[in-house]
Amino acid sequence: METSSPGSQSEAIRKCIPISSPVCFEIICSSELLLLVVCKVSTLENGGKISQPKSGARERKRGATERAADAGVLKLQRNERTSMESSLEMQVVSEVVQYEISSPLSARHYDRDTTEPVSFSLKSLNELLSWEPSASDLFNVATVPLASRLPPLASGQPKTLVCHDMMGGYLEDRFIQGAEAETVYAFYHWEYIDIFVYFSHYPVTIPPVSWTNAAHKHGVSVLGTFITEWDDGSKICETFLAGEEPYRSVADKLVQIAHHYGFDGWLINIENPLSETAVKNTPAFLRYLTDQMHQRVEGSVVLWYDSVLQNGELKWQNELNDQNRVFFQSCDGIFTNYNWSESNLEAMVSRDAKQMANIYVGVDVFARGEVVGGKFETNQALRLIRKHGFSAAIFAPGWVYECHEKKEFRQNQDKFWGLLSKFLPTHSVSLLPFVTSFCQGFGKSFFCKGKVEEVKSWFNLSAQEVQPLFIDHSSDDEEGGWVRTRGCPEDAWNGGSSLLIEGMIPSTHSNIAVRLFSLHSTIPTKTFVSFTYKLEESPNVKVALELKTIDAPVCLYQGIEDVPGTSVQPQPLQEGESLVSQFRHRCGLRDSEGWVTRCFLVESKGCLLRDIFINVSREISGEEAYFVCRVGEIKILDVENLTAIPAPVRNPSLSEVVWRRGVGSGEGYVQKLYFNATLHWQYPANQARHFRVYWRRLHDPNTQASSGQEPQVLIGRAYATLYRVVDLPVPDARDTAPCWLEFLVEPITREGFAVSESHWGRLVLKYTEPARAETATGV
Repeated sequence: METSSPGSQSEAIRKCIPISSPVCFEIICSSELLLLVVCKVSTLENGGKISQPKSGARERKRGATERAADAGVLKLQRNERTSMESSLEMQVVSEVVQYEISSPLSARHYDRDTTEPVSFSLKSLNELLSWEPSASDLFNVATVPLASRLPPLASGQPKTLVCHDMMGGYLEDRFIQGAEAETVYAFYHWEYIDIFVYFSHYPVTIPPVSWTNAAHKHGVSVLGTFITEWDDGSKICETFLAGEEPYRSVADKLVQIAHHYGFDGWLINIENPLSETAVKNTPAFLRYLTDQMHQRVEGSVVLWYDSVLQNGELKWQNELNDQNRVFFQSCDGIFTNYNWSESNLEAMVSRDAKQMANIYVGVDVFARGEVVGGKFETNQALRLIRKHGFSAAIFAPGWVYECHEKKEFRQNQDKFWGLLSKFLPTHSVSLLPFVTSFCQGFGKSFFCKGKVEEVKSWFNLSAQEVQPLFIDHSSDDEEGGWVRTRGCPEDAWNGGSSLLIEGMIPSTHSNIAVRLFSLHSTIPTKTFVSFTYKLEESPNVKVALELKTIDAPVCLYQGIEDVPGTSVQPQPLQEGESLVSQFRHRCGLRDSEGWVTRCFLVESKGCLLRDIFINVSREISGEEAYFVCRVGEIKILDVENLTAIPAPVRNPSLSEVVWRRGVGSGEGYVQKLYFNATLHWQYPANQARHFRVYWRRLHDPNTQASSGQEPQVLIGRAYATLYRVVDLPVPDARDTAPCWLEFLVEPITREGFAVSESHWGRLVLKYTEPARAETATGV
């Protein structure tokens, strides 16, 4: 491309519908839960008074605050593994410290300075053709499958693609277990988009796993980028497009990479001239790649960027036409260059009326060149694209981060997407169990059950929970009512942020209902619902969770029960179940931080969950009511699944162990010993939301874990069945021999519950210096 490489919503707020409105619906109230049963959706939407909105440097982790200083490393060689009886499944590993001059870790997969696992690109054709899966790849494999969604990607409706081009890519997001960073770029308006492309100027851009995990939770497909540019790009193309065998070899590797790492396709971006032979083979390469991707990765997508013409000339067209149509016909769609005018759109409508959904009209948010809109006027481009029925490809929306005050990122991000929302139809995802704490994958602190667990700025998109629709209707109501929502890092229930809903109920209305989620999930016969929130500066309002359903085809509510906090026994759970005990202590009780959790048992038959609202109503009539409501968590669970016994963590083990000696922080400059290793375990796929990893020092390894030992300390959270322990300061084996460490792995179920410690994984490490190895005693 000439300037840079690529890279209606409805019912967002439903105001104050009185129960007497002539609309076919029924509201069933039970304290803070409303169930809106819609007889005919069209009647509600057209007959009710529904408001329609306008649709660099990072701080590396070093133990607590300490850093290893020397270049030398130590490596443990495993020479013993036994099992010990315990209430937990436990492995015991006995090691002797041995020195190595250089690190044994793969430079591609691990950061040289910290040994942290990192995402990576492939920087040459030889790297691509020599790529093979390896044990070190496990950190880079996405763990979240692509959520089912409506409409499906292949529905033929206009779609929205976002191409991420952030300062060359692979910044803080390359650190798979997260980074400590004051300000970061993140994306959280997922319900507006259909495809996310991770872009960089390396030949093969493999999307960082955290982006794939976050996108997949929202039903958004993720594409990597295969790009060739300039003279080096021409050499690559002349090599792999010389004939059928070389182009098939490249395509096969691209397919294997996408399948192995768990993403959904490729953007092919050839930005250099092609010889007669190379351009002749390009359509065949695209057809073969597309066919193989469709066979190997369900729902996959291959897109072509508007650059090279059918004669091999590099000349951007800013439209689909006869000069580039042969490439479009060989894959799933085309991403046009940005310098188009409305006449280009009109010409494509007349030529390609049946293919408009597969034509992604490019929009450069930086507004480089002769473009329509851009920056905070990008909505001008979207208006024309939607007017003519095309899909949109929004390139480099990170402009809101790169070109503005970093500390105002959330405000600018919400402003940008709010201006576009009128032109961005939302998709619905099918998610049960439905659990979200509104964490956006970054924050100033990390919260657990409403309490601050760790104070530090952090970033990890794998921790991002399902995000709501974000709205700002500050001036929509002539009568003075308004409402807006935003993510807020100042307080949270779990993770790094909560959802803050702020607004004004006018004196002429009794309530405001805010649509948060668009879903398409069959409701179980018995459904357990929990809703955690707190009201701030809102003395005269009440808050309720509202579930909107449609019949499928018959929807009957047999009963709804508000479960009091003193006797939480959601049938058919038994008295001794840990879930019952957990909810008994939480439901309906206000904790010291002001959070309230309400729990409900809902019985229904043949219903589809369509939307989730927050309904705010005022208690005193005739007065305006200002409110601030912070929503911490929403759970919608199948009761039958709550009775299932969680699986235990199996077979914990260690690999790739590296030791460092360095000077710690504080007075005295005392040299310390730092432990680095990869902890592995086994757990059933998709049965855990994440894992919490702890460590502690053992004084007597024969003592049971629950008695006589030091308190366990949280190291971090894992979003796969492995975790890299990085620069953990541990007792020096030169002072005491042998030394004993214990690592514990706690699974958090996909419903968001902790499990009994008897189901945790446990690994004990015994280590000693070589000079002491002969005299060290074993277990």
